[in-house]
Amino acid sequence: MNVTAELKHVSKLYGNVKAVDDVSFVLEPNKIYGLLGRNGAGKTTLMHMMTAQLFATSGELSVFGEQPYENERVLSQICFIKESQKYPDTFRVVDVLESAGTFFPNWDRDYAYLLAEDFRLPLKRRMKKLSRGMLSSVGIIVGLASRAPLTMFDEPYLGLDAVARAMFYDRLLEDYSVFPRTIVLSTHLIDEVSRLLEHVILVDKGKVLIDEDADTLRGKAFAVVGSASKVEAFLAGKTVIDKQPLGSLLSAAALGELSARERGNAAAEGLEVTPVSLQQLIVYTTNGKTERKAGNAR
Repeated sequence: MNVTAELKHVSKLYGNVKAVDDVSFVLEPNKIYGLLGRNGAGKTTLMHMMTAQLFATSGELSVFGEQPYENERVLSQICFIKESQKYPDTFRVVDVLESAGTFFPNWDRDYAYLLAEDFRLPLKRRMKKLSRGMLSSVGIIVGLASRAPLTMFDEPYLGLDAVARAMFYDRLLEDYSVFPRTIVLSTHLIDEVSRLLEHVILVDKGKVLIDEDADTLRGKAFAVVGSASKVEAFLAGKTVIDKQPLGSLLSAAALGELSARERGNAAAEGLEVTPVSLQQLIVYTTNGKTERKAGNAR
């Protein structure tokens, strides 16, 4: 199997604090990944290690089959767009677009300028004078037009309004369909990007909790609402990941797929069953409320 990046038992320590704790996963070519998790989960640290901006404390890490550190062959194939990207004080937007070709062998200058027009960027304005949203737009343009085999976006939407975010998602899908590559999106707006994601890696407290195809996750949990006693009985023996009392009613979510018979039983009991969205599943997985047996509900 071709591999874009591979981590084997990678940890990163800052003193006694484990920012990344024994993490292993593989990034395959030509796939869009969601690297998800709460603030401080370790997402940015992982991306910094894959882009050779940090050393792992332990474990093995390779990108395109090689060590990325001080490796120009590897680093020239990576584009990492950071939320806090810095630029020279004298640089204007046009200077960023004109210099990017020096760093990215697949740089598409014409496409970059088309994107700049789409995002309504003032080409002659200095970077330090741009709004937060405009700075994010510049990063998005560089990330897309770089056409780097491994392109990573760390919170790429900051400061963008809903229209600009939707444009980013549309342009990403359009360009990816013509120029496929490995794309990693680290974001909190899971519902917005869920349609883009082919694979999800969920990190919490430095550990990987989920490493699965997005389609598998979309059918991995369900929610049920109804009489509290009937919901409790229906969920007996299932892994409950959330409970919300609503007076005499109970809203709950559990892992697993329901059979046609189970759905029929739920309908006969007057229970409403709905799928759990990817964002809800991520929230439930990281909120620490999972119950292995519904019968032991708190």
